[in-house]
Amino acid sequence: MNVRKKSLCLLALFAWLTPALTSHVSTITAQNTSTQQKKESISGKVKDTKGETLIGVSVKIKGSNVGTITDATGSFTLKNVPSSAILEFSYIGMNPIEVAVGNRTSINVTLEEKTVGMNEVVVVGFGTQKKVNLTGSVGTVDAKALEARPVQNAVQSLEGMVAGLNISQNQGMLESKPSVNVRGLATIGTGSSGSPLILIDGMEGDLSAINPQDIENISVLKDAAASSIYGSRAPFGVILVTTKKGKQGKISINYSNNFKTSSPVLLPHMMDSYTFALYFNEASKNSGSSPFFDDAWLKRIKDFQDGKLIGSNGLPVTSVPNGSHWADYGGGNDNIDWYKAVYKSSAPSQEHNFSVSGGNESTKYYFSGNYLDQDGFMRFGGDHFYRYTATGKIETKLAPWVTLGYNTRWIRQDYQRPSSLGDGLFSDLARQGWPILPLYDPNGYLFSSPSPALALRDGGRDKTQEDWLYQQAKIVLEPVKGWITTGEFNYKTDDQFRHWDTQKTYNHDVNGNAYAYNTYSGVHEGAYRTNYYNVNLFSEYTKELKGGHTLKGLVGFQSEMNQYRDLTADRQGIVVADLPTLNTTNGIDASGKTAAPSISGNYYNWSTAGFFGRLNYDYQGRYLVEANMRYDGTSRWRADKRWNWFPSFSAGWNIARESFWKPFADYVSTFKLRASYGSLGNQNTVDSNGNLLPYPTYQTMPIGTANGSWLINGVQPNTSSIPGIISAALSWEKIRTWNAGLDIAALNNRLNVSLDCYIRYTNDMVGDGVELPATLGTSVPKTNNTDLKTQGFELEVSWKDRLANGLGYGVKVLLSNSTSKITRYANPTGTLDKYYAGETYGEIWGYTTKGIAKSDDEMNAHLATLANGGQNALGSNWKAGDIMYADINGDGKIDNGANTVSNHGDLKVIGNKTPKLPFGVELTADWKGFDFRAFLQGVMKRDYFADSYFFWGAWKWGIWWSTGLKEQLDYFRGDANNPLGQNLNSYYPRPLFGDGKNQQCQTKYLLNAAYVRLKNLQLGYTLPRAITERVGIHKLRVYVSGENLLTFTNMPKMFDPETVDGGVSWMVGNAYPLSRVFSGGLSVNF
Repeated sequence: MNVRKKSLCLLALFAWLTPALTSHVSTITAQNTSTQQKKESISGKVKDTKGETLIGVSVKIKGSNVGTITDATGSFTLKNVPSSAILEFSYIGMNPIEVAVGNRTSINVTLEEKTVGMNEVVVVGFGTQKKVNLTGSVGTVDAKALEARPVQNAVQSLEGMVAGLNISQNQGMLESKPSVNVRGLATIGTGSSGSPLILIDGMEGDLSAINPQDIENISVLKDAAASSIYGSRAPFGVILVTTKKGKQGKISINYSNNFKTSSPVLLPHMMDSYTFALYFNEASKNSGSSPFFDDAWLKRIKDFQDGKLIGSNGLPVTSVPNGSHWADYGGGNDNIDWYKAVYKSSAPSQEHNFSVSGGNESTKYYFSGNYLDQDGFMRFGGDHFYRYTATGKIETKLAPWVTLGYNTRWIRQDYQRPSSLGDGLFSDLARQGWPILPLYDPNGYLFSSPSPALALRDGGRDKTQEDWLYQQAKIVLEPVKGWITTGEFNYKTDDQFRHWDTQKTYNHDVNGNAYAYNTYSGVHEGAYRTNYYNVNLFSEYTKELKGGHTLKGLVGFQSEMNQYRDLTADRQGIVVADLPTLNTTNGIDASGKTAAPSISGNYYNWSTAGFFGRLNYDYQGRYLVEANMRYDGTSRWRADKRWNWFPSFSAGWNIARESFWKPFADYVSTFKLRASYGSLGNQNTVDSNGNLLPYPTYQTMPIGTANGSWLINGVQPNTSSIPGIISAALSWEKIRTWNAGLDIAALNNRLNVSLDCYIRYTNDMVGDGVELPATLGTSVPKTNNTDLKTQGFELEVSWKDRLANGLGYGVKVLLSNSTSKITRYANPTGTLDKYYAGETYGEIWGYTTKGIAKSDDEMNAHLATLANGGQNALGSNWKAGDIMYADINGDGKIDNGANTVSNHGDLKVIGNKTPKLPFGVELTADWKGFDFRAFLQGVMKRDYFADSYFFWGAWKWGIWWSTGLKEQLDYFRGDANNPLGQNLNSYYPRPLFGDGKNQQCQTKYLLNAAYVRLKNLQLGYTLPRAITERVGIHKLRVYVSGENLLTFTNMPKMFDPETVDGGVSWMVGNAYPLSRVFSGGLSVNF
C-alpha cells in the first residue's frame, strides 16, 4: 500500500475513533473536576442554649483525623475543608451534632445540654456500663450535687442523695465522721462490721478525708449482683468514687473558695437559777427530803438575778465564802446557762480549691490542692480542724495500644481540742452545770465547781495529726480492639500522731490566791502507721456479633495486704506546764508517789486474695444477662475455712426495645425489668468496741504493767491472766440477696423512674454464745449463731426539662425503707434484755400510759382497779402527779411478768427506733446565668424513748444525775399556791429524785423523731462570658449557700432529731451540736 493510500486509511480510522476518544476525555475531565473540587477555610462560633460561648468544643471533619477545638471565645477555624464535608461538633455534657459544609465558609452552631437519664455511663466494679444496660442495683451522684456545699467532708454532702444509702451524723464535733450503711441494718453480730467498702479510683480510701471538689462522680453498688465482683470485702455494698482527671484540650485553671460562718443548729436552754432552785426543792420534797435550797439561799439567788449583788470591786457576787474558798454546790448564786457559756454562737471557716488540667491526644493531666480551716464552737480552749490535700494525676499513651497512668494523693488533717472535750463533757454538762454555780468567782477568776469551763480552758490540749499518702500506678493494654487488659498497683500509707496532756487546774480562794483544784497531770503520746498494698489484674474482651448480639467477658485477680503497728505511752507528773512532753514528766502522781508509766505497742497484718470473673450478654439492649463469680480467701480464718465461692446472677428485659412497643417508643424509651441474686461472705471482724480484729480465732493473753494488787519489794508487779475461750470454728458470715427492679425513661429522658425491692439474708453472724453455768469460769466464746433478714424498697423519680424561654428546672425525689427481723439468736429463755428470734430490730417495749393522776382520789381510784398488786412492782407511794399505767393483760397488777417474750406482763411493743422512710427532695433551676438549688432531707417515721436526765430533768439516779431545762418546767404542780403556778394538765409527772416509777418506758413519752430539714439552699450567678472573657476568664460564678437552715419536727426542743441518739451511750441526746452554715464564695475558670 502506497503512502497516500495509508494516509487515507489512518485518516478514516481517526475520524471513526474521535467521538469515542472525545467522550472518554470528557469523562476523565469531569471526574477530575469532582475530585479536585473547591476547598475553603471554615470558621465559626459554638454556643450553648443560654448564648454562652463554649471553649474546647471538638470540631472534626467526619471520617478523618482533621480537626480542632474552639478557643477562649468559642471560635474555630478549619482550613482546606471540602464543600462536601460534614463537620462533627462534640462537647462533654452536650449532645453532639453534625453539619454539612456545602458552599458555606462560616458555620455557627448551638449545642444543647444532654438529658442523660438512662444513657448515663455508670462506673461499676472494674469497668463501666450504660445505665440503660445495668441489671444490678446502682445509684449515682455527680459532681454537681457536691458543688459548693458548705460541708466539712464529702460524706455529709451525700446524705439523702442516693436511695438506700443511709448516712447519719449524731455528733457535731469537728473530728466526728458520719456513719454509713447501704440498705439498712447489715449485722447485729457482736464480732463483725457491716460497713460498705469505699473505693477511691479503685483503691480503698477514706471518703471523709478526700477533697469533695476532686470528685467527678460516685456510684453506689447496692445489691449482691453489683457488688459481688469485690467479694468478701463488699458484702454490704460498695461506694465507688471516681475523681476528676485531665481532658484533651486547652489548659484549664480553676480556683474556688468558700467563706462560712456556722452556728449551732440547736442548743438546749437551761432554767434560770431561781426557777431551777424551786424545781429542785420540789423534787426533793416529793422524794421525802428537805429542800436543797433554804430560804436565805433562795433570796440570795433572786437578789443576784435582780442585780442587787455587786461587790466592792464592781464585779457580780456569784458566790459566798465557804471558809477560805468560794462555795460551789453549797452556796453558789450565779445565773448561768451552761450551754451558752460553753458553746459560742458562731464560728468562722474558709476553704480554698485550686486545680490545673489539660492535655493532648497522648498525655492528659490533672493537679489540685485544697485547704480547709474550720473553727468549732468551744468558747473556752477552742477546737479547730484543718485539712490540706494535694492531688496529681497523669495519663499518657506510650503507644496506640498502651496507656500508662499514675495518681498520687496526699491528705493531712490536723485537729485540736481541749483534753476535757469528750464523753465526760457530754455526760456531765447539764447535770454538773447547775445554773447557780459560778462561772467566774467574785474576784473575776474562772471557777470550777466542778463545772466545765476551767478544765476546757486550762486542763490541757488534745492534738491529732493524720496523714494519708495514696499512690496508684496503672497500665492499660489494648492490642486488639475490644480486648482490654488492666494492671493496677495501689499503695497507701496512713500515719497518725496523737498527743494529749492533762494539766493541773487552779481555783482561787477568797483572797485571790490560786490553789490546785484538779491535781492530776500527765502526758499521752500515741502513733500508728498502716501500710496497705493492693494489686488488681483484670482482662476484658467485648465482641459484637451479627444480629445485635454482644458478649463481654472479664477475668481477674485481686490481692490486698495490710500492715499495722502502733505505739502508745503515758506518764504522770508534768514538770513544766508549757512543755507537756514525756521527757518533761517526772513519773510522780498527785499524792507524791512514784507512778509507773504505761507503755504499749501492737503489730498485726491481714490479707485477702480473690479470683473473679464476669460474663455479660446483651441482645440489642433488649435482653441482658450478667453472671459473676468470685473465689475469695482471707487470713482472718483458719486454713480449712479460709476460701469460699461467691456467685451472683442478674438479668434484665427492656420491654421498650420489643417491636410491639413501637407505638409507645416516642413516649417511653426505656421500660426495663431487672432481677438478681447473689451470695457473699463477710470477713470484716471487729472486737466489742468496733475496732478491727485481725485474728478472731486466736487467744490473746491479757497483760498489765505495774498493775498488781500486791507489792514486791515495794513495787506493784506486772500481771498476766488466763485468756477467755475462743472458738476456732469461727468462719464466714454468709449474705444472700434477692433484688427485683424497674427502670423507666420517658418523654425524651426528661422523666426517669427507678424502683428496687430486695430481701437480704445475713446468716451465721458472729454472736454471743449460749449462756453456760458460772462454773465455766470465763465468758462463753462467740460463735456463728445469729441470723438476720432485711427487706425493703428504694424509689427514685426525677424530672428535668428546659422551657422555650431558656428556663431549666428539675425535681428529684428519693424514698426508701428497710425492716430487719432477727430469725436466730442465742436466747433460749427469750428474755427481753437481749435480742430474740422473731424480733423486729429496733422494737421498743413499754407500758401503756393512761395518764397523770390529777388528784390523790383519781390515783386511788385507779389503784383500786388493780386488785392483785396495783403498781407496786414499779414503785410505791403513788400520789397525784404520778403516772397511771394500763393493765394490758388484765391480771390486776402492773408489771413486766418474767420480762420474756412469752411472759411480758403489761409490756408490749409500742414503737420502733429505726428510722423509717428516709427521703430526699432536690429542686433545681437555672435561667440566664442564675442557678438555684434546694435540697430537703428527712425521715418520715421514727420512734424514740430517751431514758436520761437530759429528757426527764429530775431523774431516777438521784439529785447528782439531774438537771433543769426549760422544757422540763411543764411538770405536774397540784398546789394552787406553788410559786411557779398550778399545772394540772402537765406533760411531765411530778419530779422525783432517785425514783424511776414514773420514768418507765411508756407510750406517753415515746417521742416522734420524724423530721424534715432544709439541708441545703443555694443561689448562684454566672457572669456572661462576653464580660469575663475580656479579662481572660472563661467562667466566673458567685454564690451564697446555706446548710441545715430549717427543721420541722415534733421533738422536744432540747433534742435535735439527728443527734437524739448521739453523745454518750449511757446519756444520749446531749451531743455536740450540728452546724447551721451560711456561706458565700466564687468559682473561677481560666
